[in-house]
Amino acid sequence: MGDTADGADLSRVNSYTWPSGHVAHLSEGQIGALDRFKKLSQQKGYYDPGDEKTPPTHDDETLLRYLRARKFVPEQAFGQFKDTEDWRKENQLDKLYETIDAQEYDQTRKLYPQWTGRRDKRGIPLYVYEINSINAKDVSAYSSSKDNKKQSTNTKVPWKMLKLFALYENLCRFVLPLCSAIPNRANAETPISQSNNIVDLGGVGFAKLWNLRNHMSDASKLATAYYPETLDRIFVIGAPSFFPTIWQWAQKWFDPITVQKIFILSESDMASTLAKYVDLENVPKKYGGTLEWQFGDMPSLEPAIANSLRWKEHIEYKGHRTLPIGPIKWEYDKDGDLVATAIGTENNKPRNNVIGQLHPKEGVARLALSPGRADNKSLFHTTSAQIPAVQDKTPANPSMTESNGDAAAAAREGTSSTRYVQQSGTHAEGQVAGGTPATKTDSGGEQQAIMEPNTVGQAPKEHPMKIPEDPQPTAMDQAKDMAAQTLEQAKQLPTTVMSAVGMGGEKEEESKEPAPAKKEDPAVDKMDGKAVEEFLRDQSKSKPEASVPEQ
Repeated sequence: MGDTADGADLSRVNSYTWPSGHVAHLSEGQIGALDRFKKLSQQKGYYDPGDEKTPPTHDDETLLRYLRARKFVPEQAFGQFKDTEDWRKENQLDKLYETIDAQEYDQTRKLYPQWTGRRDKRGIPLYVYEINSINAKDVSAYSSSKDNKKQSTNTKVPWKMLKLFALYENLCRFVLPLCSAIPNRANAETPISQSNNIVDLGGVGFAKLWNLRNHMSDASKLATAYYPETLDRIFVIGAPSFFPTIWQWAQKWFDPITVQKIFILSESDMASTLAKYVDLENVPKKYGGTLEWQFGDMPSLEPAIANSLRWKEHIEYKGHRTLPIGPIKWEYDKDGDLVATAIGTENNKPRNNVIGQLHPKEGVARLALSPGRADNKSLFHTTSAQIPAVQDKTPANPSMTESNGDAAAAAREGTSSTRYVQQSGTHAEGQVAGGTPATKTDSGGEQQAIMEPNTVGQAPKEHPMKIPEDPQPTAMDQAKDMAAQTLEQAKQLPTTVMSAVGMGGEKEEESKEPAPAKKEDPAVDKMDGKAVEEFLRDQSKSKPEASVPEQ
């Protein structure tokens, strides 16, 4: 079939598994969708195609991530692309990655999926997430951290989330460009823009997964919203006996393309299945390979990677060539070589330590050195002239343009001094400090203070009405609550597992998180697959239609 008005051609496809749907492996319809996406983004001021001297603001592989995430529908892809670019600018992601403390970065790294330093047979990096190694105290300390003194960006985002952002920046700024530049891999003409993940659930029960769900969902929401299509295959290992049964039921809650990327491996088929996709010397011993690597270790760089770099600094960990802790970025030097530099801060001092260099081989694809709009040298190297920065054409607030500009100018900026004081203890407290007291110019040209009634708020009552106590639940109510808790936990488990590696697979209309259970039932961990299946089958029965009385 030919192109459609909304997306790619209507021919049947199984998935967008690499390299399908990536650079150098696009159908005619997908090429057309990419072209329309570029034109739309350019019209809106979020993309500049550049010219002979100036490269585009984003490379094709980066743009294709948004198209794959939105089934190659340009309008939908632009919506996510725009939101991401606005989010990156608002949170100053470039500055964050340049200035984050190396020790804090490494503490955060140990709570999320970690790069082994190895790749699969296609050249895609392999990450591991061992859930049972996550210490609840460390998570609590990480989540409750209020030390914003080291926070170098002007944003209201919690510090814990900023540190998580830095991990994704490392994936996109260092690991993926490195894997793209390594020669002698399959489809070397296509950049590497995704990762593989082993999710180890060994020894983990419902209770721990449930307690960690918020911690892991941070990564899920972040990846789904702002780093789309950076995950490829997921190998779930050590899952409880009931998990395959639940997964059969839960697959309908995930996108079919997402489901195709997930492998639920038993202990008996773990090594043989992994060996199909990853050379055993690159698989940790725990999972049937020969690699001496454990969760928490620094990357153990495989020989093909270590031998491709001209090292300026020799760093070893457990006898293997590795990398320094903290953020690392790539830059092109005047000769066109990629230079790896350790950045961030150490002891409150900026670091700028060159680790090594890599000369890109002819015919090997390059990936942009930033997942967003940044220094254009990240796409192409130059020899003498400095590439000028592309001006951001995006209005400061897109909603405050032309049609509503007058309304924005007339917006209230403050209230009267008296009313501002009266707001204390109400919902309006502190909301309109700027511009207070509000004034206007009368017909005689004099400035007059004014009162804005909408900012007064309702003062708290001195004698609030007594709230009646909730009736105590009956035995039947408690039984229903227990059944509902078990069902909700069963539904949440597959989603929580996907959240462990940052894959948000829920359908948008079904993505609301259920209310947390009141109590944890340890018996749920011990339920076998048959019991869970019978319970889910009973809960999913269709209710009989009510009979309609005859007229």
